[in-house]
Amino acid sequence: MGKIMAGGLRFTEITEEDLPEVLDIYNYYVLNTTVSFHTEPQTLPQMAQALLHGDPRFKSYVILADEVMQGYVLITKHKNKEAYDTSGEVTIYLKPGSGGQGLGGKSLRFIEERAAELGFHVLVATVCADNEPSRRLFTKYGYEQSALFKEIGRKFGRWLDIVSYQKIIGS
Repeated sequence: MGKIMAGGLRFTEITEEDLPEVLDIYNYYVLNTTVSFHTEPQTLPQMAQALLHGDPRFKSYVILADEVMQGYVLITKHKNKEAYDTSGEVTIYLKPGSGGQGLGGKSLRFIEERAAELGFHVLVATVCADNEPSRRLFTKYGYEQSALFKEIGRKFGRWLDIVSYQKIIGS
């Protein structure tokens, strides 16, 4: 599993050794934000199952700047039915405090290139409507809003909306 350079960053497929730091990043968002709709912290086995599932098409990568983990980016299944096999869901989690440095855009371009190489036609991103930085990121990079689901989740005593964006990346 070599490192892939893109936009001055390095991307490495997530390994078991990366999981504790990845879990810390994710659980920060679980406990402190509406970015994740989990309401309870996840465990290492749960994170391993989500990211190290063995499917060669659905990849997860650590984002490294100067060999320091800045977050992670992944492609997951959009739906679990065969007709959706050319669609993937893209997700980016940055280490708290790492936003505003262009990491999201570089990571998004990287994962789009990987997804195209893996034969994906469409990428979908689903974010909490409160998550303005992610909404701006996906819009800036050519994703179009394709859905709005009102009051679909509840966290911190509030009803939350989600917005889905999509981008056609392949032929």
